Amino acid sequence: MSTLPRVVIVGRMNVGKSTLFNRLSTDVKSMALDYQGVTRDFLKDTVCWKDRCFELVDSGGISVHKLPDELGERVRLLGFTLVEKADLIMFVVDGTVGLTNDDQQLISAIRKKGKPVILVINKIDSKKTEEHAYEWQSVGIEHQFGISAQHGMGVAELLDGILGLLPAQGAYQEEKPAYQVVLLGKPNVGKSSLMNLMLKQERTLVSPIPGTTREAISEPIRFYQETINMTDTPGIRKKRSVSESLEQMMVKSSFRAVENADIILLMVDGSEGQLSDQELKLAFYCFEQGKAIIILFNKDDLMTDIHRADLKFDLEKYTHFIDKVPLLSISCKTGKNIGKIMPLVHEVWQRYNYQFDDVKLDLMLKAALKKTPLYHQSEMLVLLQAKQVKAAPITILLRVNKPDWFGPSQCAFLENNLRAQVDLSGVPVMFVTRKGS
Repeated sequence: MSTLPRVVIVGRMNVGKSTLFNRLSTDVKSMALDYQGVTRDFLKDTVCWKDRCFELVDSGGISVHKLPDELGERVRLLGFTLVEKADLIMFVVDGTVGLTNDDQQLISAIRKKGKPVILVINKIDSKKTEEHAYEWQSVGIEHQFGISAQHGMGVAELLDGILGLLPAQGAYQEEKPAYQVVLLGKPNVGKSSLMNLMLKQERTLVSPIPGTTREAISEPIRFYQETINMTDTPGIRKKRSVSESLEQMMVKSSFRAVENADIILLMVDGSEGQLSDQELKLAFYCFEQGKAIIILFNKDDLMTDIHRADLKFDLEKYTHFIDKVPLLSISCKTGKNIGKIMPLVHEVWQRYNYQFDDVKLDLMLKAALKKTPLYHQSEMLVLLQAKQVKAAPITILLRVNKPDWFGPSQCAFLENNLRAQVDLSGVPVMFVTRKGS
């Protein structure tokens, strides 16, 4: 866990908190859309300025008033929990609107926590903000900074102000994770529940409402004396269901997480008794991108013998792929097999980094082609040399007589021969062909 001082951005909904977070953050990006309630789970990132670093947290909009809907109320309470854990609070207001009753009530509630507070007056690039300039002197906050989060005005001065109020600290060295694990799947299959179980804390909000998780949420987890970065992603819907900008950004957020992943935990609702076309396409896509995969069938507690039979029958249609990946039945509700996930992840990571002996690799693939020669228009395909050029993912360079003849089916033949002799469950094998001499 981070030992850096924590700076939490709070304020009413839709005053520019996420835009400010995005302006200051380097690696993590929050959604910033022009309507309320976009941010639900909090995002965080390490921000460094003038050789000092702090942890920046973007909270959802908070209110002193209890909200009628359960999910909104949980977001509100989470915001106040973050305030309790903060070393410094940046209270953001919309300068074009002026000081509202909600602002006053929130400032009063937050100041009672006894934390240092900075008032951040956003949108100073608007003439309307000048009309409300006199109002901010009445709030009783000494440290005030006018900024434009959208255009970057005043941000350097704000960062200087933050450092001036944070406790002194020693040199900071960020611990890079050994590898990246990403939870992927359709909405409401249990990704956030699993994330919370793995972290042993309620890091992401869980609700039966599809689309509760709107942004990719990452947290470090320790296993086998290694730090692993685990990311929960928004549920991926079919393209025809993606109609509004929020949904589109949820999809982009998930696929951005996939790009940075090493291992994908593809979660499926096992009680549906089948692997959908969309889930199969997700698995294929990840494998093609060189990502290792484990398929987790969640909701085992809801599965009957009929469900299990249906699922087994359905998976038989995809044996050409299913035989390449580990499958695990789990239940986030009862905890069944949850303890088996990280050991399985570790095994897959070891296989993902597998390094062939080049001489043995060369002999194995040449022996396969000698036993079962491949032809193209009656001319034999010849492998002159095989050599592994990379791990994670395993990438093999083939020097051949005719590179154009070694297409997907020919490479699949060689891959299947390797899998028959070496346990490569869950990991892709990539081939690169070059003209040999």
